Amino acid sequence: QLVESGGGSVQAGGSLRLSCAASGYTASTYCMGWFRQAPGKEREGVAGIYTRGRGTYYADSVKGRFTITKDYAKNTLYLQMDNLKPADTGVYYCAANYCPLVAPLMAYEYANWGQGTQVTVS
Repeated sequence: QLVESGGGSVQAGGSLRLSCAASGYTASTYCMGWFRQAPGKEREGVAGIYTRGRGTYYADSVKGRFTITKDYAKNTLYLQMDNLKPADTGVYYCAANYCPLVAPLMAYEYANWGQGTQVTVS
């Protein structure tokens, strides 16, 4: 089970940190990612992370502003979002699947999804 938290409303230029608590998964063996979906748009990959030290991936639109990390002791995935823009508004989902992944920012690579958390930037 994947449970996201940390969403909310923030003004442009502000920051939020999303969390995804994973139960029934071992963060050290799963690839994980963050996706978002705005109203009327397809779900898009925001950031992905492999197992220890094996790389992180970001959509061009968030590079330099978002940081994905894993806390292996807490089995939790994070997304630190800084300098938020109105275009970042949407429902954010975390996802997990066994590594390796061919395309870590593509939704079809992931078998397990959280319920989502809303992020609104005005």
